[in-house]
Amino acid sequence: MLTLHAADGSPEFAVLVDGPLVAAVGPYEELADANQDARLRRWPGILTSGLLNPYGPELLEATYHPDPREADTFGTEPIMGERAHEIFEANPARRGASARRGVQRLLAHGTVAVGGELRGRPAQDAVRRAGLAVGQRPPNLPGPPSLTPAPLVLLPRLAPGGPARFAVFDVPDRAALVRLGPATCVATVIAGRLVYRAR
Repeated sequence: MLTLHAADGSPEFAVLVDGPLVAAVGPYEELADANQDARLRRWPGILTSGLLNPYGPELLEATYHPDPREADTFGTEPIMGERAHEIFEANPARRGASARRGVQRLLAHGTVAVGGELRGRPAQDAVRRAGLAVGQRPPNLPGPPSLTPAPLVLLPRLAPGGPARFAVFDVPDRAALVRLGPATCVATVIAGRLVYRAR
């Protein structure tokens, strides 16, 4: 079934999705007129090709993402460094669940690809199951590992026949996205599936 994704802040950049692929990219009015049977998803903000987070290994293998049920013990924020190492050493089975929660956090920040070489099976499996692409790290990393790295690394523009992989941010334009960051994400789509939607 065809689905047309359109964002209020980028009417010239709507995306028509057919299964896991992009069927067409163009102005919303044109695509809507030509595909009146398509299911419509309208979003606030701008639609982009999504982000690459260059810190795949650091965020999915060297960071512990606590389960909400562990908030009394570990809090709710990602844990890095020696403390994360100690948590994994005490219970290696935590690696898989932590990587899955880390992937969910990435999706909630409009991330559709990660950079860096994932060495552990738990992180590799979590990335594969989510459908995240794995890409090259930029030559100059933008600072310490973060779910909101700066500068942001936007993937190349979507094209017909390419994978339906993109994100929507509730901001008026790209300058605001750079200023406010990817926590403004309202939707992430991978392989044509809505894998994250803000409540």
